[in-house]
Amino acid sequence: MESHRPAGTELRADARRNRDLIVAAAQKLFLEQGLDVPLEEVARRAGVGVGTLYRRFPDRDALLRAVSEEGLRRLMDLAETALREEPDAWHALCRFLRASVEIRLGALSAKLEPHLHQRLRAGADLHEMRQRVIAAVLRMTERAQADGTLRGDIGPGDIALLMTLNVYTPPSMPGEQAMARVVEIMLSGLRADSGRALPGAPLTGDDLRRYTAVEHPSDAGDERLPDP
Repeated sequence: MESHRPAGTELRADARRNRDLIVAAAQKLFLEQGLDVPLEEVARRAGVGVGTLYRRFPDRDALLRAVSEEGLRRLMDLAETALREEPDAWHALCRFLRASVEIRLGALSAKLEPHLHQRLRAGADLHEMRQRVIAAVLRMTERAQADGTLRGDIGPGDIALLMTLNVYTPPSMPGEQAMARVVEIMLSGLRADSGRALPGAPLTGDDLRRYTAVEHPSDAGDERLPDP
């Protein structure tokens, strides 16, 4: 007997696939060429028509918000998967930090101007994902220190700084190899037996929450920004 797909299912799947292709292409082009890359180029890289792009994302801000949301969702999945699959907190932390650098988490964040970055962070769905990332980082940090594998003068806010590590490499140097080497140097310095004390005080979980909090525009005397 011939099976029939429910009406609209194939269309919805195609629309979702096109959206994912556009967001993935935009992320790569924003990293390669900056936030001002023509949206027509994004459509071309995604393999869709310009009209398809504009139906999903009416302006650049909408596309930037989607890229930011997808990046945060991926970060959340990386953190929670590492905690679930690795044998202990230290290995989970190492896996998470390696993956954060590999997806170039810090590079795109550095390209977002502060005002736009604040707009992209607004919204209940993004807040929930940020809180889940923070909770995972706290668990990894606290458990690894309790196990004696992570040095005690490191706070979860310090881990958040390392998540956004962005390494410049000269054109003559293989980028992936250089990044991998820097990450291993970084992880070696995080181990409990790594030696010298660090300058300053650890960045705590409260520091991390303050950084990720979205300031209400009325509190800052700024114009009210639209919810995404």
